[in-house]
Amino acid sequence: MQHMYKIGRIVNTFGIRGQVKVIADTDFPEERFKAGSSLYLLKDNQVIETLTVAAAQLHKGTYLVSFENYTNINQVEPFKNLWLAIDASQQQPLSEDEFYHHQIIGLNIVTTEGEVLGKVKEILSLGSNDVWVVKRIQPNTKDALIPYIDDVVKSVDLANATATIELMEGLIDDEN
Repeated sequence: MQHMYKIGRIVNTFGIRGQVKVIADTDFPEERFKAGSSLYLLKDNQVIETLTVAAAQLHKGTYLVSFENYTNINQVEPFKNLWLAIDASQQQPLSEDEFYHHQIIGLNIVTTEGEVLGKVKEILSLGSNDVWVVKRIQPNTKDALIPYIDDVVKSVDLANATATIELMEGLIDDEN
């Protein structure tokens, strides 16, 4: 089975005509929830249904989405707390210095001096830039927080699963 990428979680139903409330987890919500888009419904990370978006609108920070052939609250009630996903073929092309989170998580982080710091374990989206949380390879050290900015991240080499960073003053806390 191909890999699925979660793009939003259904948090509730809305009204009685089969609409659901979705918290989007994508940089491209207008594209993902566009009428006619195919989305996969995931339960326990398994595809249980393929849905076609009939309509969607932004409403108080969530998306109200309706699907073709689902016109009643009783049909969509079981969708609560399930994820909507796309497959790799539906991903948007990114510019040269942009990456999907799943491409960054697991990368080895190496300094420009050649020191291996550890692996990216998660990405925090904090306003103007993402911050990579790096699990350090040295025992008893705190995770390193690496801002994804040009001054720090010098290169990303997906083929070799490595990112090279410029270690700036105060970036790494080796105090316990």
